[in-house]
Amino acid sequence: MLPPKQTNDPVQRELLALFRKLDERKSQTLLEFARFLAQQGASPEQSVEAEPLGIPRPQNESVVGAIRRLSENYPMLNRDTLVHDTSSLMTAHVMHGRSAFEVIEQLEELFERAYRTHRSSED
Repeated sequence: MLPPKQTNDPVQRELLALFRKLDERKSQTLLEFARFLAQQGASPEQSVEAEPLGIPRPQNESVVGAIRRLSENYPMLNRDTLVHDTSSLMTAHVMHGRSAFEVIEQLEELFERAYRTHRSSED
């Protein structure tokens, strides 16, 4: 097997160095979040619902699962405007140990605020 290809991109090097420092659970969470972010721009536009879909919050939901659920629940929102705050909350969970419950509560509030702003801008 060949050794991993070296990269000159400092962002990629830093990400890899940070990834290698994480335990298995945190590295899996980071990988799921990276997949979510990569998927954001990949999906074609669908017909956009005017109201949230009302997808219920499951018990024992992961933070990444909550981000996916909320993104599906609020298809009318521009995800690009939510990425910074969503990423900050994800970082607080993965890197700083904030509880999933607390972070998911804040994600719920974030998406609800964004939805209210979206609705008021349509009026």
